[in-house]
Amino acid sequence: MTKHQAPPQVSRVLPAGQHGLPLVAIVGRPNVGKSTLFNRLARRRLAIVYDEPGVTRDRNYADTSAFGRDYTLVDTGGFDPDSKDPMKTGITRHVKSAIEEADVIVFVSDATVPLTSADRVAVKLLRKADKPVLFAANKSDSPRHDADAFEVYRLGVEMVYPVSSLHGRGIGELEAAIVAAMPANKDASVVDEFLPRISIVGKPNAGKSSLMNKILGEDRMIVDDRPGTTRDAIDALVGRGDKRYIFVDTAGLRRKGKVTKGSDEVEFASVHSAVKAVERSSIVVLLVDAKEGIAEQDAKILGLAADRGRAMIIALNKSDLMSKGELEKAEEDARDKISFAPYAPLVHTSAKTGRGLGELFDTIDKVSESFHRRIGTGELNRFFEQVLQTRPPPTMGGSAPRLYYITQAETAPPMFVILASSPDSVHFSYQRFVANQLRDHFDFAGVPLRVVYRERRRGGRGRKEAELIEAMPAPAPKTGRRPAPGDTLVPRKPKRVPVPVVEESEAADVSVKAKKLAPKKRSRAAPKAAERTAAARAERRKFGKPRRS
Repeated sequence: MTKHQAPPQVSRVLPAGQHGLPLVAIVGRPNVGKSTLFNRLARRRLAIVYDEPGVTRDRNYADTSAFGRDYTLVDTGGFDPDSKDPMKTGITRHVKSAIEEADVIVFVSDATVPLTSADRVAVKLLRKADKPVLFAANKSDSPRHDADAFEVYRLGVEMVYPVSSLHGRGIGELEAAIVAAMPANKDASVVDEFLPRISIVGKPNAGKSSLMNKILGEDRMIVDDRPGTTRDAIDALVGRGDKRYIFVDTAGLRRKGKVTKGSDEVEFASVHSAVKAVERSSIVVLLVDAKEGIAEQDAKILGLAADRGRAMIIALNKSDLMSKGELEKAEEDARDKISFAPYAPLVHTSAKTGRGLGELFDTIDKVSESFHRRIGTGELNRFFEQVLQTRPPPTMGGSAPRLYYITQAETAPPMFVILASSPDSVHFSYQRFVANQLRDHFDFAGVPLRVVYRERRRGGRGRKEAELIEAMPAPAPKTGRRPAPGDTLVPRKPKRVPVPVVEESEAADVSVKAKKLAPKKRSRAAPKAAERTAAARAERRKFGKPRRS
């Protein structure tokens, strides 16, 4: 297997497939190891892999390099032309689209089983494409399987590459053939501008892929009425006017108790991919069915984004099916159920008709600007002084904490630091009040603010200041003139404190006084004597004091 000499020299701002690099498509029938080969060539675990046909559905892009040449890989779903399933029909359509846009095609077959009718149909389709095609017989884990791999020669091909995507066997020869078949490098686009990354999340079958296709203006994502259609998190570049955005379509997130690695590993990997997409994004759009309303799982998904400090927008989908009164009721119910994030803006959309897309993009622009906004320290402290005059911090623990200074430490998300005399004494209600005042005054729409309280250093010099003071030269003698540039300054020496001399008689008196003041040691018999005395007293109370004879 070849090793990377250097990572791809392309901009990481744009998603894969948008840099003008040669495109290499991996095609083949279901469950032959295309996604495993895709991850092997990309040197990253990007595609979900499982020993089950039909795991990959949408096209997945990745930028990689081999032998110093950069190119873009395309992973496709399994090609099954005989199936009448609408989902598999959509996958076949996507495979054909990948073949049309590719510069080089890698056809993958399974060396451990005979060729099928789907393999033969795929080879005929590739011959009509009139593009360089490389034939890789996967699952050739050892040389003894090479004879089975050579069965592909029956289809009239010139060269077959026995490979093992799982173990890396034969990958070097395949990469060399890919580089040799690629056209000359185009000028890779370099983008230095910031592009907001927006992840569309929600429960299964909420209409995320439909909204993504409507935004892109093409059937880029496979759409089906059955929940769980989307598996991988797919990035796509979207242009609107003079602005560009990166949208990410994610898999539907069900309740945590229903998704376990043991029950469904594919769904578990899909959820993990969706969570990673949220962490990489700057804005999260929660898509909710307006007719069903926000459920508990929707609130948990929004809480996931809030915990990771992402900006949030709530989109009520299928609003074209509801009246104005029903929309107002749905918006009111949504506000009640997401009371922990009242700052998240609400947008009414329709993935079917495209209604509300203009409002959605306007909200994205506003939230993105707030997410990366930085406020000057002077402006912050002038505002903070007004807040303290209007409502000073309440007394807690017998004393009111003093707040001295505020500054913005970070952006994306914005984080503010307040210096206080006692940070632990600032009540949580007052902390929430300060955060709300910051959000309202500076218009941080849809952005979770983080306000940190730190203790201000009190009197006394720190260690570094003490070292500097000790290293300072001694002052000039009091002669009435300032030291000249050529004068030698001697460092100041510490004063010697004389040790008092104590006479022998005085020391004896001190020792005697100390012995008198020292606490007396109790003997071991003292507790037993006390117990006997207590027992005697109890007996007298019970029987009375005995008379003298």
